Amino acid sequence: MTADEPTILATSASFRPGGSGPMSMRPGPIHHLAAELANAVEAPRICVLNQATGDPEARIGATYAAFAGTRFRASHLQLFPMPNVEDIRAHLLAQDIIWVGGGSVANLCAVWRVHGLDRILHEAWQAGVVLGGVSAGSICWHVGGSTDSFGLRLRGFTDGLGWLPYSNGVHYDAEEQRRPMMHQLIADGTLPDGYATDDGAGLVYRGTRLAEVVADRDGPRGYELRRAADGSVTETPLPTRVLSY
Repeated sequence: MTADEPTILATSASFRPGGSGPMSMRPGPIHHLAAELANAVEAPRICVLNQATGDPEARIGATYAAFAGTRFRASHLQLFPMPNVEDIRAHLLAQDIIWVGGGSVANLCAVWRVHGLDRILHEAWQAGVVLGGVSAGSICWHVGGSTDSFGLRLRGFTDGLGWLPYSNGVHYDAEEQRRPMMHQLIADGTLPDGYATDDGAGLVYRGTRLAEVVADRDGPRGYELRRAADGSVTETPLPTRVLSY
């Protein structure tokens, strides 16, 4: 099945803890929403991309463990040290959901471009495959955002894929530097107006229009960030629907 129109789910939400161990996890409400958006409720096909952390084997294994025994049919695409599938385009276009993990958004976008994955992902988006992700996997679809890709001190990133013509702030309530850095980057014109998400919240885009803000529990919110005529930035909390999966 495919989404009713091109759909991106850009989030600061991801898997739920699944038991003992730091890599133990289970699908979260945000993944169930992605399946609903893809009109693939029965056995959604989800391909996970972890290039933002260099395709570590432990993370790939944890992903399969997370989806084992669930209704999801999981696969992965890795690019380090080489692609693990012969026909990347055919594999990605056959999915209901493509989910992108967090890490370095700068490295992620650079590696995608080298492999032509930016063009393939755009085709998949237009074909109705739901594109989703967390942190770097959220910023990447936008013009840019704040990132620790270049070191512990947050900096502006402006080389996102840009299909969504906004800035994107992730982990808005969870990391002390995130809110002031996004305000600074928008105020000085480094980034355009945009949206931000607390940990646990996500942005649902239909085409390039923000259709809805969701959260995997009570509390997290989404925000609209706009530069005013005097150069200040206004931050407006947006109505946020709590997912019930």
